[in-house]
Amino acid sequence: MLKNILSITGKSGLFKLISRGNNMLIVESLLDGKRMPTYARDKIVSLADISMFTEGDDVPLWQVLENVKKHEDGELSALDPKTADKKALCDYMTIVLPDWDQERVYPSDIRKLVQWYNILINANITDFEPEKEEVAS
Repeated sequence: MLKNILSITGKSGLFKLISRGNNMLIVESLLDGKRMPTYARDKIVSLADISMFTEGDDVPLWQVLENVKKHEDGELSALDPKTADKKALCDYMTIVLPDWDQERVYPSDIRKLVQWYNILINANITDFEPEKEEVAS
């Protein structure tokens, strides 16, 4: 599911891929439902392509989101990313992903993680695991 959810640099929130056109994508905001075109010049990243730094191997974002969902029992995050201080953000991340790399993951990254999680939950997107690809017989 996350491969169709996009982050666009310079635009707040997350977007769902609706359609592809010539040199553009049509996306819909998960915040207000408005549709708009995005072009090749826009930096667009699928949430399926994002991972978090840890002390070992990087962990895909879907797995971190699953950890947050498990910690929050599928509800919105109790942590307010806009008002939380650095210590609260770091403590939260330690609960969600104990071996996170504290030198390469910044408080702004944790804020964004919590904001994205809340946006996805509000949009009723709760299945973060990648879809299993069917093997052709």
